Amino acid sequence: MESPVSTHDKKSFIYWFLTNYHLKRRESTWILKYLIHHQELLKNVHFVEYAKYCPRGIMISTHCAEEAAFCFYKNHLVTTDADKTFHDIRLNKEDPIYIQLNFKNAYQNAFYAAVLEKNPYEPVQDYGEYAAETEALLNKMKIDACYKHIDMALKNNEREMFYYWSHELNQLLKES
Repeated sequence: MESPVSTHDKKSFIYWFLTNYHLKRRESTWILKYLIHHQELLKNVHFVEYAKYCPRGIMISTHCAEEAAFCFYKNHLVTTDADKTFHDIRLNKEDPIYIQLNFKNAYQNAFYAAVLEKNPYEPVQDYGEYAAETEALLNKMKIDACYKHIDMALKNNEREMFYYWSHELNQLLKES
């Protein structure tokens, strides 16, 4: 799998990450530093969510995160042994490695968002029988919000807002 994120961007992000966060296990730092210094490995590194679903995934946490300090997932086996992880990385340089980083406000962080990729192994959520109920509830909430905006526009004598929200309401009513 060719990564849409450049090795330069990954390297810069890892440097930034190691400078700004303290990891729960020092071995995690060693692994990330090893990746920085090996360009051919960095090509196969992918930062993702839910690394546990990947064929080779690493989950690393900082002190400010609640998740476990370190986990290595390989073909549905899990270990917390960083030495085994390091040796697996060294011996399988051509295989992709998926890394999940757990730190405070990770998904609000622009640096992380820039290197985060979609996990191709993440299972699709199937809400089955609840999907229709959920959709109907969301639609009702949108319609109620439109009515509130229309009332506010009428109170404030805002003609453009009234027309806008009336149009939105009509669209929602047509769809339902």
